[in-house]
Amino acid sequence: MADTWHSEQSPPPEGITAGGWVRVVLRAIPLVILVFGGLGLLLLVRLIEAPIFGARRPVTPFITQFVCRVAFVLLGMKYTSAGMPMQGPGAVVANHASWLDIFALNARKRIYFVAKSEVANWPGIGWLARATGTVFIKRNRSDVAAQIAVFKDRLAAGHRLLFFPEGTSTDGLQVLPFKPTLFGAFFDDQIKDTLQMQAVTVNYVAPAGADARFYGWWGDMDFAPHLLSTLAAKRQGGVHVVYHPPVTVSDYANRKVLAKAMEETVRAGLSQHRTT
Repeated sequence: MADTWHSEQSPPPEGITAGGWVRVVLRAIPLVILVFGGLGLLLLVRLIEAPIFGARRPVTPFITQFVCRVAFVLLGMKYTSAGMPMQGPGAVVANHASWLDIFALNARKRIYFVAKSEVANWPGIGWLARATGTVFIKRNRSDVAAQIAVFKDRLAAGHRLLFFPEGTSTDGLQVLPFKPTLFGAFFDDQIKDTLQMQAVTVNYVAPAGADARFYGWWGDMDFAPHLLSTLAAKRQGGVHVVYHPPVTVSDYANRKVLAKAMEETVRAGLSQHRTT
């Protein structure tokens, strides 16, 4: 995976005015109620769902989807999408620009994120990730066989697994080269001929007059200041998610070819959005 990405330009300033702090409170309170209320409901439902359905989750993903969609309403951000999310189990890849990606990618289609194992131990975020069925993996070549086994089990349960092949987040204005490592797990002989993969481009539109990188979260930027800056915005922008046509894994010679194809598709979606 890539090292943390750093921009040659400084991040947008995160100063908050008195009016901004009022907006932080007015937005934060309902968001906290929404997220943690939704989490509480999800955990309660999962107590019934897990013994009956095991790895399959026919109910709880709808709770996650509802929470993520309503979060944009409470933030005041416009959410739009284009294209058709793929049906059935498979893999999804997307560019990574912000912690808001989690909400943007869950808002329209029920998916399960693939994250590095360290995320499971992050305060708050790790708890939410575990509750919503995130797949945790180790970034070691020696663990590829174990990753394949986990992916097979989750795909067999009908899950759509989403990962960020850039391996790091950016300012939202570019797409970094996709790392082919995880793509190799989907070339297993038992699944590659039927497994589909879909590229998704996440485009952020900054508030009017704000830095174009306003929603980007990268490098050494701390989470809390960026969250507060987002909540404090007098005017909000939006996010536009593009679902590109799915492809079949076996149509590509190897993981490097597939990774490059997905990268080019995601980048084209970002370029097209920024020129329209």
